[in-house]
Amino acid sequence: MTPKTTHIPGLILMLAGLTALAPLSTDAYLPAIPAIATDLGVSIHDIELTVGLFLAGFAFGQLFGGPYSDRFGRRTAVFTGLCIFLMGALWAMLADSAHALWLARILQGFGGGISVVNSMAIIRDRHSGRESAQAMSRMASIIMAAPLLAPVIGALILKISDWRSIFMFLFAYGLILSVALFLRLPETLAPREGPLPNPLRNYLSVLQNRSARGYLCSVAASYAGMFAFITASPGVYIGYYGMSPSIYPVLFGANIIALLLCNRINIRLLHRFTPQQLLQGAQKVQLLAATTLLLGYLLTPAPVWMVLLLVMLFIGMQGFVMSNAMAGTSEFFPKTAATATALIGACGFATGAVGGILTGLLGDGTPLPMVCIMFAGAASGFLLSRWLLPRQLTSACTES
Repeated sequence: MTPKTTHIPGLILMLAGLTALAPLSTDAYLPAIPAIATDLGVSIHDIELTVGLFLAGFAFGQLFGGPYSDRFGRRTAVFTGLCIFLMGALWAMLADSAHALWLARILQGFGGGISVVNSMAIIRDRHSGRESAQAMSRMASIIMAAPLLAPVIGALILKISDWRSIFMFLFAYGLILSVALFLRLPETLAPREGPLPNPLRNYLSVLQNRSARGYLCSVAASYAGMFAFITASPGVYIGYYGMSPSIYPVLFGANIIALLLCNRINIRLLHRFTPQQLLQGAQKVQLLAATTLLLGYLLTPAPVWMVLLLVMLFIGMQGFVMSNAMAGTSEFFPKTAATATALIGACGFATGAVGGILTGLLGDGTPLPMVCIMFAGAASGFLLSRWLLPRQLTSACTES
């Protein structure tokens, strides 16, 4: 069956729905972590590890999915990943132990990574330069609804059912998305002439590009800090500050609103500045927010309003970092866009997994481990970006 060609706004909407698999799968079950731990008879930290394991599977899925997509086409890769994601969601719904849930989440993440890596590649197939960055920012603006609504959806499901129904919701979402994409998603990868690409050689070509390494490190470092917060946020707001579980989605959603606003600002500023300039400006703000947050905990217990505002600022800057880094990187590799975006996305989610797992393992009942990892991510991203992205690179990533 040949799918009908979807016009650009509709395509962006579908790709946003596809990319939303990651935040939905990560955030929807956060309010249920205590309930899952109780039901399976394990500690909360054992269930918190599923966040990092999902991200690790997601990272490996992107590494596999990028070359797979460049070789066999965007549609084939999307549906292969969605099938694996659906199997993982079904397994998680039926899990009867923490170990089974760990494996299910890895499988779910792996399938999601294979699918989601195609979103950025499809945009790069159709756009370049500033148009690519603007399209990615528009898609990111739509995606922000997922992490904003995910904890609310999870909390509502818990009120009427148990935690397994959350994974049933994810299964249903993935199934509906699969049908919609099957009917409407066009193949955007141009027919390839000559020998098939070597995945390892393509990855090495990305890593050998100094500027691409700069963008990659920027995303990886910022993701470590962001997922340290995502992993620790239930314990920080509910456990440490004593906030009600019903208030938690509101506090969490404030960060997504900040991210949404920054994405909209980024789209407008791309008319005046290059993606690199906006990315590096956002890194300065992230470092300032993380430093203030760290000093707040070292010098005196930081009040919850201070944590909320500074974390909003830190997370909001992701709206600049991710879209501009993806656009900048893919511009250097127009023929292997999926491989390039797969590598940068995989590195981001891999360091996000490390940040989340470390936050869980180092958890001492205070927000300090989370804050330290956020500071380390912001500082390392800032320094590596200044080192790897040369100052004269002002327009190379913005011209077709």
